[in-house]
Amino acid sequence: MKIVVQRVKYAKVEVEGKIVGKIENGFLVLLGVTHTDTKKNAEYLAKKLCHLRIFEDENEKMNLDIKQVNGKLLIVSQFTLYANCKDGNRPSFTEAAKPEMADQLYEYFCEQCKSFGIEVEKGIFGENMQVSLLNDGPVTIVLEG
Repeated sequence: MKIVVQRVKYAKVEVEGKIVGKIENGFLVLLGVTHTDTKKNAEYLAKKLCHLRIFEDENEKMNLDIKQVNGKLLIVSQFTLYANCKDGNRPSFTEAAKPEMADQLYEYFCEQCKSFGIEVEKGIFGENMQVSLLNDGPVTIVLEG
């Protein structure tokens, strides 16, 4: 499982022109699932994400986690995180999990994040989504587990 975490001032995701998820102050999380991932991977990354200290404290040091700043999560599934571009110019997505498995682990990951007391907004799995954000910093971190 792989996540790209972007600290944002705001983010939203739209499907067919309708906003389906929107946050202010928090993390936009792009989540990819590979075929070897399990609930254990989702639990590990949810815990890591929800305790990740990348918000600034009063001394402008990255020292606060998302809960300490009353932040929210916008979690969007993105199978293209497992694109393989080593051979040729057209990406291969064979490392991405099948949709049924990926959707289950995506939903489980979201529930795990909620269990830490953080509000979670989501995209719609498998849909063509338009994501807008204002990256804060910019701060972008990739986590795998």
